[in-house]
Formats: sequence, structure tokens, C-alpha cells
Amino acid sequence: MNVIPATEIKRRGVVALEECLKYGPVHIIKNNRPTCAVLSEEEYQKLKNQISKRKRAVFNLSSMLEKPATGKKTRKQIDKLFKEERDSWE
Repeated sequence: MNVIPATEIKRRGVVALEECLKYGPVHIIKNNRPTCAVLSEEEYQKLKNQISKRKRAVFNLSSMLEKPATGKKTRKQIDKLFKEERDSWE
């Protein structure tokens, strides 16, 4: 885990965080406990996009459930569509 004490940030400023961010997300430690995490802008955007995709998938699923069944797709076809949707989240 990539950690930095809050006192180090107070002492050195944002430079200390920037150095740690080179190795991934940084957990800030205060009173010997992790209090928050800092992500690079790139990692934040990736996470934001993943959440957005999942929200759209949930919306699509709920929209599908509201429509009456037409019986045009087999269970195998539906399972394949769901698998493709889940795989696109990653």
C-alpha cells in the first residue's frame, strides 16, 4: 500500500503527494489510520468512466424489464448479450 503521513504533507506540501502518486493511489495516514486516498487524474477518470458505464447498464436493464416480453430472443442469446455487457465494464 502506498502511504504517506499527514505530517509529511504538512511539512513538504503537494510535492510529497506527487512523488507518491508515481507509484499509484496514495493513502494518507493520520493518527496511525488511513483517512483518505488520493488518485492521479488519469486513475480518477478511469474510475469515473467505469461507474458511468455501470449506471448506463443498470438503466438499460431496468428499461428492458419495464417493456413487455416479445419472446423473440432465446435464453442463450440473452445470456450472451448480458455477458458482453458485463465484459465491456472492465
